[in-house]
Amino acid sequence: MKTASSIQTAIRLPLIGLVATWILFMIAAYSQLLVQRTVYLDDGTSVYPDPRFQLEIYLFFLGITAFALAALAGQKLALRIRTESDSGLAISAHRLNNLGVVLSLVAGAVFAIASFFGAWDSYNPSDDPVGLRFLNVYLPIILATALVVFVILAAFVFRKDAPDIPAGEKDEDRKKLQRAIGLAYASPIIGTAIAIIFGLVVYDVTRTSLDVWIWVIIQAVIAVSIITGTRFAAQARSSKPLPVKERTIGLAAVKLNLVLAIVFGAVVTLMAFTMGFQAISSLEIFPDWRENMTAVEQQSRIIAPSISWFFRLMLPALVLLALAAFGIYRTTTSRHADKD
Repeated sequence: MKTASSIQTAIRLPLIGLVATWILFMIAAYSQLLVQRTVYLDDGTSVYPDPRFQLEIYLFFLGITAFALAALAGQKLALRIRTESDSGLAISAHRLNNLGVVLSLVAGAVFAIASFFGAWDSYNPSDDPVGLRFLNVYLPIILATALVVFVILAAFVFRKDAPDIPAGEKDEDRKKLQRAIGLAYASPIIGTAIAIIFGLVVYDVTRTSLDVWIWVIIQAVIAVSIITGTRFAAQARSSKPLPVKERTIGLAAVKLNLVLAIVFGAVVTLMAFTMGFQAISSLEIFPDWRENMTAVEQQSRIIAPSISWFFRLMLPALVLLALAAFGIYRTTTSRHADKD
């Protein structure tokens, strides 16, 4: 009974992280809405106001971190359960958390790349004070890189049952393999982060678009980091073949339903986030531009959330989020309900 409860907890953890991520993302979007007001110029074009500390960036990062840590905790719990009773449901919990870890890595990478490309904007952010520029652009990239490297090493390398390391290896050999595999994973990520930070530094110093040769240098640094990671991976490669898995009757149908469940969860979750962002953005009312508008008239207006707004726009996003979490939970537990 205790094992079954622990497995359910392991399955719930990444879903709890998903809900926490959604909440933090919505808070980030709303906080951005409150401070980043749209202003119209005399010619009708819209620009953002003066540079500011962008708190929403860290709220977005906190949301990604919450999901990553929840998936890591679920993975650790699932692995502990598998050492005690390697049931089909425990394996499903393990795989679900592995998927959550991978998705958090993708989110962290997208966050870093978005911060990089977001450094170029219509209101010339290179004119920001150095400290503000560091907090808004450089530090988020560094934090995202650190998160991705930490999650990779914690989830797949530095653990007793690391799947890339054969069982029965001596402690000293195991440590060498862990170092090699860790560097194989981390080198391309760290190299890419260094390359894009270098590009941003050049952009901020010169205050011009990056020269073609700067892009060549950036790509060269990334290529070297990938080659370095490949060399470490080759050093850590094991010659021991993996055992052939036994084929099970009905396995194709189970895999098909698993794929459908993953697609369903991904689509519904994406819709929940999209509709939530749309609900938040609907609170900003844009003025119709006309000539000779006053400074006050040129600003967009933020309206307070209402009960009507919640039921009409935000509640559907919440229902979709709950549906995604419930659907993922039930499909995961149902796959091995009869077998276990």
